[in-house]
Amino acid sequence: MRLNKTTTIITIALLGVLFFIPFLGRVHLFDWDEINFAECSREMIKLDDYTRVYVDYKPFWEKPPMYFWMQSTAMKLFGVNEFAARFPNAVCGIFTLIVVFCIGRRIYDTRFGILWALAYGGSLFPNMYFKSGIIDPWFNLFTFLSLYYFILYHWKRNGFDKEGIKRSQLFYVFWSGVFMGLAVLTKGQVALMVFLLVLGVYFIYNRWKFYFNWGHALLFLVVSTLVLGTWYGYETWKRGPWFINEFLKYQYRLFTTHDADQAGFFGYHYIVLLVGCFPASILAIPSFFKSKYSSRYDKDFKKWMVFLFWVVTILFTIVQSRIIHYSSLAWFPVTFLAAYSLYKWQRKEADYKRYVGVLLAILGGIISLLILGVAVIGLKVRYLAPYVDDVFARANMEADVHWGGWEGIVGAVLVVALIVGIARLKRGFYDRAAWVLFGGMAIVVFLASAIIVPKVERYSQGANIDFFIARQGEGCYVHCLGFKSYGELFYTMKEKPTNLNSYDEQWLLWGDIDKPVYFVTKVDREQNYKFPQLKELYRKNGFVFMKREVPGH
Repeated sequence: MRLNKTTTIITIALLGVLFFIPFLGRVHLFDWDEINFAECSREMIKLDDYTRVYVDYKPFWEKPPMYFWMQSTAMKLFGVNEFAARFPNAVCGIFTLIVVFCIGRRIYDTRFGILWALAYGGSLFPNMYFKSGIIDPWFNLFTFLSLYYFILYHWKRNGFDKEGIKRSQLFYVFWSGVFMGLAVLTKGQVALMVFLLVLGVYFIYNRWKFYFNWGHALLFLVVSTLVLGTWYGYETWKRGPWFINEFLKYQYRLFTTHDADQAGFFGYHYIVLLVGCFPASILAIPSFFKSKYSSRYDKDFKKWMVFLFWVVTILFTIVQSRIIHYSSLAWFPVTFLAAYSLYKWQRKEADYKRYVGVLLAILGGIISLLILGVAVIGLKVRYLAPYVDDVFARANMEADVHWGGWEGIVGAVLVVALIVGIARLKRGFYDRAAWVLFGGMAIVVFLASAIIVPKVERYSQGANIDFFIARQGEGCYVHCLGFKSYGELFYTMKEKPTNLNSYDEQWLLWGDIDKPVYFVTKVDREQNYKFPQLKELYRKNGFVFMKREVPGH
């Protein structure tokens, strides 16, 4: 049966709403990134300044403002809360599934578009990140769309045999430039770096037999610059180049050094993608090798996706910082190649590889056991705590969290999906296997976000966040000792300081303070802050809460 395009898009959108929007506000935002970005958006609203990014009411030049414009808009609609902070990425998830369906349908057919949407929406991290409040989902989408429109331009100019490319070359160049500008406005010039590196690899691979118009290249740069000018240009004109210079210097440092706790081993991103893109990562493996192609554009688009994968993973392996979402742009080629494997097997243009089922069973089994293990450990966590060496982690485990054991059903769902999905693969029912494997993983993430994640959060930061929330509206200062947290800003709903001394930790500890000061530290660091003027209020789950009264009161 030939599916109607509009009906399929509406169905995909409704599924996106169903899987991405519920439970967005069920759990507190996580330190650092989620709370950091939400605080930037909150301060945009408080300061009524949408051209410069602030955190703790000081210029924050690490990120451009595009994502914060989205978050602050959501906060105006839904209030300053977790739901609003994560809502932009839920919307991004819906758009992303529609985009990959439309691209897959345009290049191949409706079946391929559905397979690609299933692979993207039904893989572990891609699904999870659409429920988060971090920048990368929108950055990835804009960067990918810029590359996609350039591919269409290339096909139009170099006479590829693809029907439906009816627009002019200028049209495709224009939109490639628009999306590149948006990508840079979202996270920085790394988008252009990836774009140019992929083009360079493609150029070399084709032995320089790649033709483009220098005027079109200039148009791409002009359009991108005009989009960027909505911030770069206005900020520089209004306030001078200082903020932009600091932003550019930070971007350079990001690629040449690593921050504390962000170093990792050389193959870090490949392991992250293997596990984080499961099950698409396993299904994609056969498509990295040569196969039979049905057309010139079939071969070419796959080539672009493979190049994009290697450029992203090698680039962010070279980058010193090892953060999970740095390589998340590779989710597009990984999920494409997974859909490509299933599509070719279904059309009998490639042979199913038995090792795929074996690897799905092994890695899927490990992930299932980990999920099941969380439920089992939750039941016995208090008994296990004495055997943990780390003082802070041991205290975290003392949190009062109720586990019924039934939470393990989340892991059981994945086990069933794996058994049924692998059986479908072996019998040659590849479309059905895709629905079972990717649908099963989507359900697992959905259930985990509702059942497991809120309980895990209570161990990691629950007591800390509760303390911050209790300080809302109180005339006081709140400060963390010995560790960094943005929770003290967002969850206290901190107002702009009237006394600049409050930024000085030594003044808060020893100075002539004008308001009471609440301090938070961790049990493994409290020995550094045993001062007579600090009165311990209580300690809970690894955090120690103290107060310093105004002298003379």
